[in-house]
Amino acid sequence: MNLKLLLAYDGTDFAGWQTQPNQRTVQGVLEAAIRDLTGDQPMLLCAGRTDAGVHALGQVASVETRSRIPPEKWRPALQVRLPRDLVVREVTEVPARFHATYSAKSKRYRYLIHNSRVDDVMLRRHCWRVPWPLDVDAMQEAAKRLLGTHDFRSFETNWPNKATSVRTVMDLQVVRTDPGPFFQGRSMLGGPSASREPAVDSGHLPSAIRHPPTKNQEPGTKNVFAPQPEFIVIEIEADGFLYNMVRTITGTLVNVGRGTWTPDDVEQILKAQNRMRAGDTCPAEGLYLVEVHYPENEDEL
Repeated sequence: MNLKLLLAYDGTDFAGWQTQPNQRTVQGVLEAAIRDLTGDQPMLLCAGRTDAGVHALGQVASVETRSRIPPEKWRPALQVRLPRDLVVREVTEVPARFHATYSAKSKRYRYLIHNSRVDDVMLRRHCWRVPWPLDVDAMQEAAKRLLGTHDFRSFETNWPNKATSVRTVMDLQVVRTDPGPFFQGRSMLGGPSASREPAVDSGHLPSAIRHPPTKNQEPGTKNVFAPQPEFIVIEIEADGFLYNMVRTITGTLVNVGRGTWTPDDVEQILKAQNRMRAGDTCPAEGLYLVEVHYPENEDEL
């Protein structure tokens, strides 16, 4: 059988996907669980080798096995052999020609920014905290300049790593959002201790009252210091990614959000094909492999 495994993991305590000597890796832990279950010596293939500290919500792996265990029994049988920071979401049988790496049409990554002066104790291992106000509209305008097919070597660490640095970006979105009520320091369900007033500003983004518009601000323009949701999500989908490409694009867009660069600058950085021109490589903890897309037609695998 050729099996497709849909995986999720917290990358904090893993030294990345790929097996390394004396290191705890996703591949190493998963292959050990498969050996224990089947007696096979598995060779796992994956959609993308995530780096140390990078998380996954929809990583895909494939493995060939001679085991007679039905595919529907694999998920629970594997899960009891795995640590809590690695979850098998689904196991399905796929055609013999399916290859987790080479059959993929596109992958989608997400980068989570906590745009706050104050750390979040529950999320600090799963996002990058940026304490400066960020203009999401400017970041989105800059993101548009990266859509399409380009040579992305300006956003590649240690070029060249691949045969070509040309990639096609199908989608790149920058959105400011709330994390939901689960991380708020007050009751969700009412009761005597529930706050009946809006939460007191605890020093997250500066309020417009404490930081009024500057003298140079044009009338009617947006005040980036105004109260707003604290989290910024950057999602990018492409037919392939270069080493640190998403994290470098994020660092570049953050410079635009801070006002250091303009969207036009990002276009020039792309054309320069020079890594020294782009922004910093952002921390691994904010990056997530969200999903991998494969052809629906078996003949296209």
